[in-house]
Parts: sequence; C-alpha cells; structure tokens
Amino acid sequence: MENLIYGRNPVIELLGSERSVDKLIIQDGIRHTQLAKIIGLAKSKKIPFQYASKKKLDIICEGGNHQGVIAYTAAYSYSTIKDILDHAEKNGRPPFVVIADGLTDPHNLGSIIRTANAAGADGVIIPKNRSVSLNSTVAKVSAGAVEHLPVAKVSNITSAIKELKNEGLWIVGTDLSAAQLHTECDLTGPIGIVIGSEDKGISQIVRNNCDFLVKIPMIGEIQSLNASVAAGILLYEAVRQRY
Repeated sequence: MENLIYGRNPVIELLGSERSVDKLIIQDGIRHTQLAKIIGLAKSKKIPFQYASKKKLDIICEGGNHQGVIAYTAAYSYSTIKDILDHAEKNGRPPFVVIADGLTDPHNLGSIIRTANAAGADGVIIPKNRSVSLNSTVAKVSAGAVEHLPVAKVSNITSAIKELKNEGLWIVGTDLSAAQLHTECDLTGPIGIVIGSEDKGISQIVRNNCDFLVKIPMIGEIQSLNASVAAGILLYEAVRQRY
C-alpha cells in the first residue's frame, strides 16, 4: 500500500531522508516559509508535486491535521540494478530483467511484475518520472509478487540500459516494423526485455539503445496488444528458450 505522510515538519524530515517519495500535494493558496522549503526540496529532488484545495487534502487525510501538505511514499522499498544482478548471480543463471519504459497504468505494472516473477525474471526496472510507482493497486494486481521480485526505480531508463549493457546484458525491444519475430531472437543469455508504455510504446531513444528489435505477429485488424499481454508473450518465449 501507499503511505501518507502529512504535516510540515514530518514532510520536511521525509524529504531530507533517503526514503522514496512518489509525489506531494500542497494546499492551493496557502503561504508559509516551511511550505516554501518543502517546494524547494521537492524541486531539487525532482519529486512531482501538485496543488489542490484544502477540502481535497482534508478528504485524503480523513480530517487529519495536514498543515497544507501531503506526501505519498511507497510502502515497498525499491531495489537497485545491482540488487537485481546479484539476484541472478545468487540463483546461478544469466540475468533476466524486465524494463518498463513509462507505464502509467498500475494494473499493467502489477500484472507485469506478477508475470515476471512467475517467469523467473530477476527484477523489473521502472523510471522515476512519467511512470506509475509501487502503490496499493500495483501490489494487489501483482498478487504478492512485489514482495519477492526486486523493482528498481531509476532516474533515466537509457542510462539504466547502458549500465546493463556494461554488465553484459543484451537489450530486446518490440517494434511492429522489426524484421525479426520474437520467436526468432535468442533469449537464452543475459537479457533485458523492454516493455513500452500503453499509448506510445517504446520511446525513440530507448529503441535506439536496444540491441535487437522484435515483433509479435498481429493477424487481426488490431495492431497492438495491452502492455501486460505483450510482456507475458515475450517473457514466456524467454522461458521456453531458457528452460
């Protein structure tokens, strides 16, 4: 579940810690030196924030004394890329990583985490911005997999891909214009499979950093799949090849 932390001093302490903060809600129209400090800290740490009415903050906090600010922080601890690679090493197998390029639907992310765990993946990487975080919906849809599968939250997906490449992973993305089918790509070694966002797919810069692009056959009139369905197809093709 997602935790709520509210009140000026508690939020300032939170922002000064290493704990991950998803977003802030600040009361519209209120002026206070501590709120100004909170906004400054949020900007420096690139934490998204929005303004809302006092009534909305009252509802969110169920009448708690929010003092004009609410922070949402994930109840689940994020891992690092190193944690994910260590997970693979501990299990004595080539790293098998899922990279989610800007998913915004918590149901998709939760489903992908569940499938990734079932398929034996070593972890999932998500971007810090323009992406859904680990929240109560993601946790519920993952059916508990979020408790077992490392999820790393990174500032930049492209940088994360380059880091994985330096560790010997090959990066596979999907593209309808790709010449190679997903069943024709070698997925047996150390790999990272990129899953694009629901509306735009894989971003151009991420696509350019993939080692291979593959396509999933589309026979009917609809030429796209739900992100979690596409992930399931790719992940279980890797399972077929690897096991």
